[in-house]
This record gives sequence, structure tokens and C-alpha cells, in this order.
Amino acid sequence: MVSTISAVIIGYLLGSIPFAYIATRIKSGEDIRHVGGGNMGALNVMREIDRGFGYAVWIADMAKGILAVFIAQWLGLETIWVYTAGFAAVIGHNWPVFLGFKGGKGGATIMGVLLALVPREFGISFGITCIVVFITHNPVLGLTLGLIPLPVFVWQLNGSGLLVSYTIFLEAFLAIRYAISGLVKAKSGTDIKKGLIFDKEYSIWQAKKK
Repeated sequence: MVSTISAVIIGYLLGSIPFAYIATRIKSGEDIRHVGGGNMGALNVMREIDRGFGYAVWIADMAKGILAVFIAQWLGLETIWVYTAGFAAVIGHNWPVFLGFKGGKGGATIMGVLLALVPREFGISFGITCIVVFITHNPVLGLTLGLIPLPVFVWQLNGSGLLVSYTIFLEAFLAIRYAISGLVKAKSGTDIKKGLIFDKEYSIWQAKKK
């Protein structure tokens, strides 16, 4: 019981580390929550602050999910609690205790959890994501098209019904987060207008066009 509670708490605290906020403060002194679309995530840092810092944030946010899963596995927890610890990291990213419970959407952290649990299957999905982003410059579309078939890959290559269900759950959670965030930003007028498929405002991999 102590190990289980510890793993979940550690996962949440790892997720709560606001790398986007920290990186933006270091690079520009600004608050990422008041820049661009206001999302505390790697994509907003890439677009509005610095591409290199954005990649660093993306990797760090993925690492939160990876570490949460690995720590739970290292503690020898049952599968369901390993999944819970991974999701705790996602919750921490979205509602971080260090920044008044106002964080990002959790895309990179979910990617980290999936990479730790199903590296082969995730690698295939990530390849699809990269191809779509390369063509359209639209990471949201790329992530969507990459993750949609992931449960099928897990089912075909892994065969675990629980793991397939967990993958679907994470994807559904992320979709809801994006939908809610989009509605809130549309209502407040802070959403960033761009093409549904092709994002012509930014160059490849989200560097701003000069």
C-alpha cells in the first residue's frame, strides 16, 4: 500500500513540474500562460518563445510520463497501479500543484506514458505523426492521426485487453481536454486561428516564419 500511494504521489508531483513555465521564464522572462494561446505546453513554447526551448520542454514533459511508469514498475506494483501512476503524471501536468492547478493539456506526458508502456506500437504511431506534421505543419492533426490507430497496433502486437483499454482511455482524455480548451478559448477570443489541415502561419516543425 505504501509503495502504491508513493508511486501515485510521485507520478503526480513529476507531472506537476511546469517545464514550459520554467523554460519561458529563463528564455524571455514571460509567463507562458499569458503568451500566444496561453497553453502551458511545448507547442506554445515552440511557436511563441523559441523552437529549441520548445523541443526541450517537449522531451522533459514526455520524461515525466516515462519516469512515472518506470518508478511504479521498479516498485513492483501491479499493472493497474502502474497505469494509475502514469495517469497521475498526466493529471499533474494538467493541474499542477506548483502553479495553482492550471497547466497544459497533457499531450507530451501521455506520449511519454505510452512510450514507456508500448514503445514499439508507439513508435509506429509517432512515425505517422511525424509524416503528417512534416506535410501539414499541424501538430494537433498529426498527433490525432498518429494516436487514433494506436489501440489497434497494441491489440495486434501486444494482445492485452487491459492495455488496449488504457490506451483508448488516455486518447479519450486528451481529446476531451483539447475540446474543452478549444471551447474556452473560442469563448474568450484567445484561440489561435489557423487552417483545419494546413497551418500556413508557421514553418515546418512549428518554427515561426520570418
